[in-house]
Amino acid sequence: MTKEEKMILNELQKGIPLEKRPFLKIANKLCLSEEKIIRAIHSLKKKGYIRRFGAILDVNQLGVKSTLVGMKVRGEDVEKIANIVSSYEGVTHNYERDHIYNLWFTLMESSDERLEKTLKEIKERTKVEMIHLPSEKKHKTNVFFKFE
Repeated sequence: MTKEEKMILNELQKGIPLEKRPFLKIANKLCLSEEKIIRAIHSLKKKGYIRRFGAILDVNQLGVKSTLVGMKVRGEDVEKIANIVSSYEGVTHNYERDHIYNLWFTLMESSDERLEKTLKEIKERTKVEMIHLPSEKKHKTNVFFKFE
């Protein structure tokens, strides 16, 4: 990774300004061109240094209801059940863990009623034991990696 790429990554981690040309503002701060910032982001993403580039929204502020769900799924059924779960629009993550509850997903819906309805439907379709763990308190963790 080049010195400029490291400098750009350090700056991007602080957040993207909400304005018409956010990369121009970053470019001016780093004494680089806007085009160089945009090219570097594409390059870093292509190389795998940046895995995801997008907004992180506080769904609670938007009135969205969410929960974390754990499922006990027989090993041979994991892929089939994961496909059923992933077919729901409100499922944002779906992953396997080495645990008695071995398939986990997060579900977001517009109301508590819709959340319960979707959970009931998933349970009826999959016929597996589920636990759902709605968040009770938000914990915000900021992690900043200093690239030198």
